[in-house]
Amino acid sequence: MQRKLLEKLCCPFDKGELELTVFNEDENGEILEGLLTCAICNRYYPIIYSIPIMSPDEYRELQLELPVLERWGLMIDEKANSFVLDEKSRKKLIG
Repeated sequence: MQRKLLEKLCCPFDKGELELTVFNEDENGEILEGLLTCAICNRYYPIIYSIPIMSPDEYRELQLELPVLERWGLMIDEKANSFVLDEKSRKKLIG
């Protein structure tokens, strides 16, 4: 995913602005792995193999995303009914 694509993307749930965290990018600046997060609803959208996964909640499979999140040291909020990171993971992303 190219960084300039972020200018055109928004949260599919509430149309909020997305924040980017890059975990891996190539020498040309293409984002290979990363995470987009919405500050309004706290949902996350992973970037895997340069593709932002921005499907609505009902079409996402948590079991497929968990290994990727764990590899990045992130966890989900098990109390939430949506794809939301836990508080510790959100603070880790912010710094």
